[in-house]
Amino acid sequence: MRFKQMPLSHLHSCAWAYVGCFGFALGLVATPAAWAESSLPRPPGVAPGDPDRGRELVADRQRGLCLLCHSAPVGDARQQGNLAPSLAGVGGRLDEAELRLRIHDSRRVNPESLMPAYGVVDAAPRVAQVWRGKSIFSAQQIEDVVAWLVTLK
Repeated sequence: MRFKQMPLSHLHSCAWAYVGCFGFALGLVATPAAWAESSLPRPPGVAPGDPDRGRELVADRQRGLCLLCHSAPVGDARQQGNLAPSLAGVGGRLDEAELRLRIHDSRRVNPESLMPAYGVVDAAPRVAQVWRGKSIFSAQQIEDVVAWLVTLK
């Protein structure tokens, strides 16, 4: 198996990401504007989530596909991904509004995120006609997933 060499520009951005994380840990780059993009309030008219329905959505390999990349304390661990952070303990690391933003559109936290934007309607040309103009999850389904994730302490 052959691997491509990582472009120098990627190494440069990785170095700046590392410096940015270090600076953030020291409190050097935390600004009110940065905090505004780290959370998303529950939309008006959307009921609080149901953790049981959220667990089902995360575990469902046809609708959510969360376990394609993440591992979680649900189902068979051998059939779970390891490309993204484990969801175990995520409720102790992030609050509801932070989780909601990451599920709704993780690109607002990390513009290069590979995670699907579950709450965004994109006019992407490579989306099947049946899915155009629709989000992956409804606002209520996002609330259900958030409700389950916050229980993972």
